[in-house]
Amino acid sequence: MPLAVIPLGLAIGLALGALGGGGSILAVPALVHVLGQDPVTATTSSLIIVGITSLLSLPAHHRGGRVRLGQGLTFGLLGTAGAIAGSAASRLVPPELLMTAFAVLMVVVGTLMLRRSRRGSAAATEGDPDEPILTLHPLTCACPRLLKLLTAATLVGLLTGFLGVGGGFVLVPVLVLVLGFTMPVAVGTSLLVIAVNSATALAARTQQGVGDLDWPLILGFAGVAVVGSLVGTRVADRIPARALSQAFAVLVLVIAAFTAVQSVPALLT
Repeated sequence: MPLAVIPLGLAIGLALGALGGGGSILAVPALVHVLGQDPVTATTSSLIIVGITSLLSLPAHHRGGRVRLGQGLTFGLLGTAGAIAGSAASRLVPPELLMTAFAVLMVVVGTLMLRRSRRGSAAATEGDPDEPILTLHPLTCACPRLLKLLTAATLVGLLTGFLGVGGGFVLVPVLVLVLGFTMPVAVGTSLLVIAVNSATALAARTQQGVGDLDWPLILGFAGVAVVGSLVGTRVADRIPARALSQAFAVLVLVIAAFTAVQSVPALLT
């Protein structure tokens, strides 16, 4: 296993454990530019690495009361169709076009999160996050929230399948801005959704053929990332929700800038 895997894996694990996102956005360039994998193999390897890391990071966040299991599983399952569609579209749609649109979206999301955190609003904006969207006795439906949930879950799944990423960089702002989760709960719950989305997208890619994967590298990378995620979880325990939200917003804007620098020139040529 190359020694470069250790600092890279730790950085990815720290991002996932502390912020609930950014792992795949860091992993794919690292696998391509540092470890020499081709983009298709790198995105598939990233799904495995981030999926394993997210799954093994969940127990610590759950013990801290930062995981909404029911809503996380619902969100992940609702995103299944998007993940499958995104995996199929990854072979049809010019990637620079989607990545440019993605960069614009991330600028909007990051700006909204910064404005929200500066207002000091860590409370729910759409009601109690634990409030069920659908109840049976009597049968009622919070239909606007359900529509938002379905749309957001499909978008996250689509990006997961297309880009080979876990989707946490989109998912965390969605949970905060749309469903009204506090930042710590959004971080913890996002790891569950990332694990579900990664598994779905990986299954779809397996059906299409993924080529030869470097399993020793993948498992070694994942092992180091899990260690980093556990450290990141402890960091998250000690950071106020407002500061955590601001840190994530900055990460999103950095990702947007990095993506734009790569995709816009390719789109214009």
